Amino acid sequence: MNGALKRDVVAGALAGLVAGTISGWAILAQGLTATAASFIGVAPSGGGFAVHLAVSAFIGGSFGAVFRYSPYGSAASLTGGILYGLLWWIIGSLTLIPLVQGRPPAWSIDAAGAALPNLVAQLLYGAITGGLFSVLVSQYLRRTPAPAAVPHDREPLTRVVILGGGFGGISAAQRLDQIYARDRSVETTLISHSNYLLFTPMLAEVAASGLEAQHISAPVRAALARVRFLKADVETIDPAAQVVRLRASAGSAAETVPYDHLILALGSVPNFYGLPGLEAHSFTLKTLADATALRNHVIGMLEAADGEPDPAQRRAQLTFVVAGGGFAGTEMVAELSDLVRGILRYYPNIGRDEPRFILVHSGERILPEISPQLADYALSKLTARGIEFLLKTRVAGATAETVSFTDGGGIPTRTLVWTAGNQPHPLLGPLPCEKNRVGAVIDAPSLQVKGLANVWAVGDCAEIPDAYTDRPCPPTAQHALRQGTAVADNVSVVLRGAAPVPFKFRTVGVLVALGRRTAVAEIRGWKFSGFLAWFIWRTVYLARLPGFEKKLRVALDWTLDLFFPRDIVLMAPSAAPTLSQTIGAPVPAPTPSPVGEPVGDQP
Repeated sequence: MNGALKRDVVAGALAGLVAGTISGWAILAQGLTATAASFIGVAPSGGGFAVHLAVSAFIGGSFGAVFRYSPYGSAASLTGGILYGLLWWIIGSLTLIPLVQGRPPAWSIDAAGAALPNLVAQLLYGAITGGLFSVLVSQYLRRTPAPAAVPHDREPLTRVVILGGGFGGISAAQRLDQIYARDRSVETTLISHSNYLLFTPMLAEVAASGLEAQHISAPVRAALARVRFLKADVETIDPAAQVVRLRASAGSAAETVPYDHLILALGSVPNFYGLPGLEAHSFTLKTLADATALRNHVIGMLEAADGEPDPAQRRAQLTFVVAGGGFAGTEMVAELSDLVRGILRYYPNIGRDEPRFILVHSGERILPEISPQLADYALSKLTARGIEFLLKTRVAGATAETVSFTDGGGIPTRTLVWTAGNQPHPLLGPLPCEKNRVGAVIDAPSLQVKGLANVWAVGDCAEIPDAYTDRPCPPTAQHALRQGTAVADNVSVVLRGAAPVPFKFRTVGVLVALGRRTAVAEIRGWKFSGFLAWFIWRTVYLARLPGFEKKLRVALDWTLDLFFPRDIVLMAPSAAPTLSQTIGAPVPAPTPSPVGEPVGDQP
């Protein structure tokens, strides 16, 4: 356990202990001892109070380990604590404790209503734990000298440059911002082509019109107090001269930024494997522009199909193909199905059974990253909704009207979403260092790039050895976040003249949303499916979403989605028929733009 994690666990345990004491007194003061016994499974009185406090400290410590401390995140910690209390009410009061007592889980409306006093206690506990956790850690950091602080008289200025504004890059920048808050001899610069951190786990919901695009993106400048931020495109990296060359815009002059230590957090880009027509005629799902373009296109296809007299054209317009059966592809096909079927009421000329949703995957089963049991559950659930699966099938290419397969078959479609391959950023190609077969730089366990001096790498662009397995770390957000913090600590350690430490982190779990309030989850060996897994998915990701404002906006979007259909407003020109075409006027049909290419004002 590294120092920061140990600090957060201890602070969480102390906060949980205090919160458990206060909530226990509140339970006793309200005379709810009997009904609130399921708060932790024992009554918080007499000899049971010691057990109550012990469990409260344990839950608080787990809160610190999962949510971690973030500078300027007091409100987020408070809301995270409330969500954590709600999660423990569902897992503990409604599920585990009834099972231990020989009763079925209290998942019915009546049973859950009887446990409402427990919910009050859990929410009180969570709010106190979250708020106090943030206060304890911030006070500890204020009273403890920064562990990697460099003497103020150190000259010349040390420049740390971070390339990439994803999870790994932002995490590293925030940690360096915290370490050198009182040390002006070290300057940190973050360079990214976008000025926001994109919360990619929710990107499929943006593409399916379930969330507003701005609500899952946090401004970089608001998250970093003292880090210099440059919105620009990096053109070249020169390790020999220790400089990065960039350009703020296409028409601006190139700039040179020197560095003493460089952190690569460039992420990945779609890999089309050289398949003919695929890049030009498919949608990807990596950016907000990708998600918005896909949303507009899908709604445009419904508009076009609603007035299309040709049956063959109509079938192609209403056929939606997703390539790739991993997390992104499975979530995307589920969200597309929910979007289209949820708004068909607005398209009276389209029958309920006309839209087709097809997932193409080269493997024998979808979701190879999780257990076969959960993967089979996901497959059965999605199949029951009418989603088709073509397993052990590879895409061979695409045109504006068809996706073809290596077995010689094909499907007429106007919509192909490509999630079947990623590759490291092309900027890594010219670097004179060790790389794996797909082009990712190879790191030492300390996150230093092998073959380059003073260059570090985190996230999808690097192959990082897993300390607990013989395989590289998976390219997930939870790993990138911890790698960013670890690389910042190691850079500061090296600046003090000490040796960096190996990166160690065990995967907490995986969560996959399947639409319609259903999901699968695997957390520390525990397997969940159905509504409970969906609730865990939403709770965990809402808590991890940066910024209280963004949490509130996403929560409101989700609440509105319970009562209203999804928005079908087109925010860009589309393939929808004109009024003249709809009423049958003899006007020539417009030439369709290639699928996936910008049209007019489309991003």
